[in-house]
Amino acid sequence: MELMETAKIMILGFGFDIVAALVILIVGWTFAGWLRRVVFNSLNKTPRIDDTLTPILSNLARYAVLVIVIVAVLDRFGVETTSIIAVLGAAGLAIGLALQGTLSNIAAGVMLLMLRPFSVGEFVDAGGVAGTVEEIGLFTTKFKTAAGIFVVAPNSSLWNSVITNFSRNPVRRIDLVIGVGYDDDLKDAVQEMETLMKEDARVLKDPESAVFVTELGADSVNMTLRCWVNSADYWGTLTDLTRDAKLRLDEKGFSIPYPQRDIHIISGELPK
Repeated sequence: MELMETAKIMILGFGFDIVAALVILIVGWTFAGWLRRVVFNSLNKTPRIDDTLTPILSNLARYAVLVIVIVAVLDRFGVETTSIIAVLGAAGLAIGLALQGTLSNIAAGVMLLMLRPFSVGEFVDAGGVAGTVEEIGLFTTKFKTAAGIFVVAPNSSLWNSVITNFSRNPVRRIDLVIGVGYDDDLKDAVQEMETLMKEDARVLKDPESAVFVTELGADSVNMTLRCWVNSADYWGTLTDLTRDAKLRLDEKGFSIPYPQRDIHIISGELPK
């Protein structure tokens, strides 16, 4: 009788632990799914969080809850959870050390997605790569260079370098150096270049464009044409102004000098 009573008590206690474990598992699993949806919806409503980062962070929240639930279930069956946590910590440390480079890329990817030094579609120069950003991932960022070449760069190399974003600001400044001869009328040349920039509709009125002499070179008097344009018009305006400046100066009779050297030959007998 005593043995049966003891067995009955053990079965009842074990059954209670099973029921409690099932309740914890069901409630924890439901809460993890609910938390994932809440985090996902909240991040979707935050404009500064990239779409790539949203599912990753929401899944991390869900997995964190599930780990706690599993530990709680094992604790109901008398399993020593302290040792399990220690093993998980040691395993996490070992995995972190083994994947140090990969984790650094992930961390850099998260920072790039959150702080947004550049976005998809912008032209940047970072980590030795210059091109248009096509995709920002957790591990790598994909570029398309001006020559149409596909480039993949690890995020850590981008985050640890100076990032120059040519597309972020709405306007950019053009500085174009043009040289004329020393015998040319410098005032007329400056006036012609000012007129040239005013005639281009892409050149902004504010800030005001200007032409000024910047150097008395060895072969020419150098002028700088300075104007501001919308970032999207930068390269087209620069190339057109360079071409039109040459044509305008030729039309008005100005010379665009090139390096010259005068060679004097002295005849005579060599000393003995």
